[in-house]
Order: sequence, then C-alpha cells, then structure tokens
Amino acid sequence: MKFTPGPIDGLWVIDLEPIVDHRGFFARSWCRKEFADHGMEAEWEQSNLQFSPTPGTMRGLHFQRFPHEEAKLVRCTKGRAFDAAVDLRADSPTYRHWFGIELTPDNHKSVWVPRGCAHGWLSLDSDTEVFYLTSREYVPAAVGGIRYDDPAFGIAWPRSIEIVPGDYDRWPLFEAESKT
Repeated sequence: MKFTPGPIDGLWVIDLEPIVDHRGFFARSWCRKEFADHGMEAEWEQSNLQFSPTPGTMRGLHFQRFPHEEAKLVRCTKGRAFDAAVDLRADSPTYRHWFGIELTPDNHKSVWVPRGCAHGWLSLDSDTEVFYLTSREYVPAAVGGIRYDDPAFGIAWPRSIEIVPGDYDRWPLFEAESKT
C-alpha cells in the first residue's frame, strides 16, 4: 500500500498496490501495523455498504458527536463516487478545510477519514456502491450533519446533486450552528 497524506490533518489516501498475474490481482487493503506506522489506529467496530442506483445521489455529510467520533476507511466497490470530508475539529490546523477525491474500483484508492470529520459521498455513476469500515458503532443519538452546500466550506462537487439526504433540512448552516 502507498500512503499519501491529504490536506486535512490526519486524512490519508491509500493506494492499493495490486500484484497482477494471469488470474487477476491480489492487493492488501488493511494492515494494522502499516496503518499504525502512519498514525492511523483503529479497532473496527462496524462495516457498512451503501448503494445508490441514481447518479447525483448525495450521501452525508454526517459525523458522530463526542464521545462517539469515528474514523472511517472508505472504498468504492462499484461505479464511481466523489468522496468528501470536512474537518470539524476546532483545535485542528485544518479546521473547516475540505477534501474530495474520486473513488472507483479501478483506481484502487481508499480514504482514511479521521475522527472529528464530517464525511459523505456523491454517486457519479448509476449503481454506485461504497464500502467502509468504522472505528465506532453507530449511535443514532450522536449523529450530526452538515449541509453539502454550506458556504462555510465551499465544497466543489463535480456534478449537480439530484437526490439529497432525507435529513438535509435538519442541519443548519455551519455558522448558525457554531454560534449556538
């Protein structure tokens, strides 16, 4: 695996390094020691699979509040997804910065999203599937979210958003939430 630090403190892009032969390929996607050597430590509590049949479907941007913050390891297993993270850690040098990357089965990339970041993805193709591991169990009462179009972050989504999360209207603009 090749580890490249992202522009958010603690976020990493992981490129699988397939070993190819006549049968196809083999690639390691998780190694506790290699991840720990890069400051990424997690005991995985849950694995999740999300599927969106329609291009332009927004998933997120969600996070879990203290003390249930979670790290995520995210990979697209079918279709194409634009994966995005926003740093919500007030004490972070990259507070309020965002990062986005296209994930596909063919580009062999994964993203490590550290605790304290909001995360979501936008389907770019029909029948897009995203698989991710989380370091914490899902706690419905701890879920928070930010709006994908919040001007406080200015995320440059690569296409129009056709289908929004059902809880979209529930999340105030970040500046308004920060003042409460």
